[in-house]
Amino acid sequence: MRWTIVLFLAALLRAEEWSADKVRRVEQAIEAERQRQQVVGVSVAIAEKGILRLAAGLGKADLEHDVPARPDTVYRLASLSKPITAVAALQLYERGKLNLSAPVQNYVPAFPQKQWGVSVLDMLGHLAGVRHYRGRELDSTVHYSNLLDPLAIFAQDPLVHQPRTKYLYTTYGYNLIGAAVEAAAGTPFLQYLRENIFKPAGMGSIRADDQTEIIRHRSRGYAKGKDGRIVNTGLADTSNKIPGGGLAATVFDLIAFANAYETGLLLKRPTMRLMTQRQRLLDGQLTGYGLGWNVMPLAGRPAISHSGSQQGARTLLVLYPEANLTIVVLANSDHAIVNDFASAILKALETPSSA
Repeated sequence: MRWTIVLFLAALLRAEEWSADKVRRVEQAIEAERQRQQVVGVSVAIAEKGILRLAAGLGKADLEHDVPARPDTVYRLASLSKPITAVAALQLYERGKLNLSAPVQNYVPAFPQKQWGVSVLDMLGHLAGVRHYRGRELDSTVHYSNLLDPLAIFAQDPLVHQPRTKYLYTTYGYNLIGAAVEAAAGTPFLQYLRENIFKPAGMGSIRADDQTEIIRHRSRGYAKGKDGRIVNTGLADTSNKIPGGGLAATVFDLIAFANAYETGLLLKRPTMRLMTQRQRLLDGQLTGYGLGWNVMPLAGRPAISHSGSQQGARTLLVLYPEANLTIVVLANSDHAIVNDFASAILKALETPSSA
């Protein structure tokens, strides 16, 4: 399959600039991994010490119209939306507008009282006991115009467990966080994100993954049929979970977010440390999750990361603090294993130059 690579490298970087051989090795590793996995389209960006070293689009963003994937192709972020929502909540915590330990009902009274108290802090770490998807909920095609109406999907259900006794990953918990952010900020959730995260960070293309809107350069989504053929992915309207999995963006947006986060533009350093501390259960055990970030090794290296999985999207943002390296992988195929792309990139970077 024909593919395109677009590199955005400054012409006169310092001596630490990547060599042409290094760039070529990484390009080839990404393309080899795409072909191995039969991924239709993928966009990748890599930054080192805050400098964008490579931005690439490989394969197709749209098979039916023969549109190549590009660095500015827009993909569903799926759960990669969660660290952005977490940053929003922690910004309001820093400003004294959101008490992380208070009952979430203080901010979202539409959410009924449960058999145990539920706090925003517990939900940020997936420890509150709020349930995840059931049945066909992941395939919802209902369009919502606000954050409160989708809460009805799970609001009447009891907590699955007492908070902080177990780790239970939940997109619905992040929907609640988004509603709390909206209430604490006194402004619509997406407006708050635009003014306090997107604009300061320079995220120029990120937005809600709205199926009713025309979004330039938006990728189609693909899956593998039972016979192994590539088919169009199933339908889903993600307006039921914007804070937990309903944003769409380019690799440039995610690199900008990572750089803004790492340089302290979005949060104060003590809050960043809080965000990347593994959460502790009541029995003393540590989880592999902080507040909006996975805090576990990825591809054999210490990492701060988040991935996403949704119809027509597999996504990954991984920060390797020890190497000052950031990798973004956005794929439009349900079967893509994004961690393997990160592994392939790291292996290519570790390969000695042939020069």
